[in-house]
Amino acid sequence: QVQLVESGGGLVQTGGSLRLSCAASGIIFSINNMGWYRQAPGKQRELVALITSRGTTVYAEFVKGRFTMSGDNAKKTVYLQMNSLKPEDTAVYYCTAFNRYWGQGTQVTVSS
Repeated sequence: QVQLVESGGGLVQTGGSLRLSCAASGIIFSINNMGWYRQAPGKQRELVALITSRGTTVYAEFVKGRFTMSGDNAKKTVYLQMNSLKPEDTAVYYCTAFNRYWGQGTQVTVSS
């Protein structure tokens, strides 16, 4: 059974930083084909960052230069380092594998 468990969310002030983690189990893990999405209240889920099957990291325009996605195959974990956070980054952040398996999400709240 595939499980993705996110952690690291919380409350932070504008300009602050958080590091999200997503630990995978029950899957032959590769950081390729992993991704982060987010969903704010009343809005659709949107892509934040992903690593393609070829190992290229793709970022949404609104996080370029602020967020960095990385991973550790040995730990079966991917990370999302979020810097210079803004109130509009407030959302539930989800980890996905192959856009097929999803974690339960972790809340990120950025206060102004």
